[in-house]
Amino acid sequence: MANRVITVPLSVLDLAPVAKGTTAGAALQATTELARRTEELGYHRFWVAEHHNMPAIASSAPAVLLAHLAANTSTIRLGSGGVMLPNHAPLVVAEQFGTLEALHPGRIDLGIGRAPGTDQITALALRRTMEGLSAEGFPRELDDLMNYFSGERPGQIIATPGRGEQPAVWLLGSSGFSAQLAGLLGLPFSFAHHFSSANTLPALALYRQNFRPSQWLDKPYAMVAVNAVCAETDERAEWLAGPSALSFLKLRSGRPEPLSTPEEAAAYPYTEIEREFVEQRRDGQAMGSPETVRRQLTELVERTAADELMLTTLVYDVRDRVRSYELIAEQVAGGLRRTA
Repeated sequence: MANRVITVPLSVLDLAPVAKGTTAGAALQATTELARRTEELGYHRFWVAEHHNMPAIASSAPAVLLAHLAANTSTIRLGSGGVMLPNHAPLVVAEQFGTLEALHPGRIDLGIGRAPGTDQITALALRRTMEGLSAEGFPRELDDLMNYFSGERPGQIIATPGRGEQPAVWLLGSSGFSAQLAGLLGLPFSFAHHFSSANTLPALALYRQNFRPSQWLDKPYAMVAVNAVCAETDERAEWLAGPSALSFLKLRSGRPEPLSTPEEAAAYPYTEIEREFVEQRRDGQAMGSPETVRRQLTELVERTAADELMLTTLVYDVRDRVRSYELIAEQVAGGLRRTA
């Protein structure tokens, strides 16, 4: 197992983490630096995620951030992981991502989620009406969005840019609903194993069982997002991962704050219940030396039959974030500078 090389395409999900004592501007500059470096290394795509009312995450406006990243890179695919459709009118999403596709043809992915990516009060502030906030309306709004791109049902409204400038559309999920819908529509599917590992295999099975060939895909294409922290030793990787675990714990307990330093995270007085929560979150993820991460990612690919892995690395210092991706490219993925 130790000599196995990960051969499926590897991609990046970055949350533009805001470290304690720094600014959102610094976080966005770090994300830009990471996009450039992962492009040099040969990672396949670079996604950012929509989150709101979270002090530790600066990627609240994916379309704006992606425009900046596209202007600072040249080959890596860029996309949203994802845009939360309940927060937006479909026409707005079509125009924003139609603009990105028009400016950077063939490089843009539109990953779509059906959760708000925030609390209900913030979701209402975004949408300004209760209509559309329920996930029950997601299939209809997705259909409207796809029609703005295709123009198959002509109407009074033409998305410009948008019609004829469709990015690659993905559905994202952490349960079975979007998996089943992605299969029925013949779309690629990305599963959030990084925070819903217990649902990974059932959701992927639903996706593959329900898949129907489409104009986009002849067969299912599943990507699995996984937390990955790689360092020279297992011990250092564990230390670097501490702030992420603490941040997630505080978020879930209603106390969100910027990302702590590794020293602060190591000194945090976890209760027994909190420690168990953190350990459950790490289940099935990739954390350790290159040899450990290679084994963990290999096992994940074998269990899930994933066509692609998307790595997300939430650590305090961008230098450690960059180094993690370098180690994985060089020592886990055989150099990685391959086209996918």
